[in-house]
Amino acid sequence: MDKAQHKLRINPRKSWYVNVAEVATNGDYEATFHLKRPQPSFLALLATGWSPIYPCHVSARDMRTHPIGTGPFKFVEFKPNQSITVARNPDYWKKERPHLDGIEYTIIKDVSTRLLSFIAGKADVYFGVTIPQLKDVKNQAPDAICKVFAANVNRNLIVNRDKPPFDSADLRRAMSLSLDRKSFIDIITAGEGDIGGAMQPPPDGLWGMPPEMLNTLPGYGPDVGKNRAAARNLMEKLGYGPDQHLAVTVSTRNIAPYRDPAVILIDQLKQIYIDAVLDPVDTTNWYPKVMRKDYAVGLNVTETAVDDPDPAFYENFVCGADRNYTGYCNPEVDRLVDRQSLESDLGKRKQLVWEIERRLAEDDARPTLFYPRAAICWQPRLKALPVMVNSIYNESRFEDVWLDQ
Repeated sequence: MDKAQHKLRINPRKSWYVNVAEVATNGDYEATFHLKRPQPSFLALLATGWSPIYPCHVSARDMRTHPIGTGPFKFVEFKPNQSITVARNPDYWKKERPHLDGIEYTIIKDVSTRLLSFIAGKADVYFGVTIPQLKDVKNQAPDAICKVFAANVNRNLIVNRDKPPFDSADLRRAMSLSLDRKSFIDIITAGEGDIGGAMQPPPDGLWGMPPEMLNTLPGYGPDVGKNRAAARNLMEKLGYGPDQHLAVTVSTRNIAPYRDPAVILIDQLKQIYIDAVLDPVDTTNWYPKVMRKDYAVGLNVTETAVDDPDPAFYENFVCGADRNYTGYCNPEVDRLVDRQSLESDLGKRKQLVWEIERRLAEDDARPTLFYPRAAICWQPRLKALPVMVNSIYNESRFEDVWLDQ
């Protein structure tokens, strides 16, 4: 095979991997990534759960029904709405891993049924135990081991900036000023959560603004009453008021992590003359709906590959990005995003990241509502389970996990 057949060209897309010019292989075990410019975060991004390695000769359709990869487990079977089964990969590059012979993921849509199954000992681990559920686990399964974690998965307000009347900057600002972020945390996660901007807030997040800086951003000040008074003034200038409310529909994915905060959001918007009704959207339709901007107002959940500004900004906020669901576009912010991506000095990069966060807040690009906390619970027989704090995608290799039975 000649050298040309060892090259893979990457189609340019508006995401962090647009920086890859080509990948050249040297035999079966060596690859060289040729970048268009320096990118200090590249190795971290390459190591995340959002950078899978799979054969390019297998079609996307076949990969969806029978995925092929290089991980510690091999796909065995998928039963829709029942289970996913994987088995130990005997060809895994770590010869002594994994320890487990296989894993069965049981699909249980109802969270209460899922919890009861774990408490009864039918499951070894339960990911995403809510804080209210955690009390039930401690009471009914006292031997279970649970760890609360910050998953870096924020809830945010998305507004279609091209759809009247939401093309008004004043209206979007009023909506941002209406938010009581602490209430989301108190109601949904019993106080277990964090207020932050586009980046995961400290101490779990490396890049988020410190609280004293965050509080200077529009709508983040602790005086919610003052913020809402300013929001009502803006609404009144637009012709709304006690006798003239704005009717809107708030769309969101029809599962609890989306739906529950959307209900609270609707209640908060009422404080500034906005009467909203909930539009719960089936999961299969949610992402196509927001990507084609077939909505006016929505509540979204944003997750990321790792706590790094490159995937957070390039995927969600630069002009034309795939996950830029609101249509936000500020070329000056794009230039700042490129500058921070090039910067190798941690302190200088943080300053650039905080400037970007400030501008996103001032532009009401995609107001972050809150960062919830949840728990992972497992039976004592399960050993060496990893728990991540900066992504929900980087703890699922399970190569070191074993069962003591």
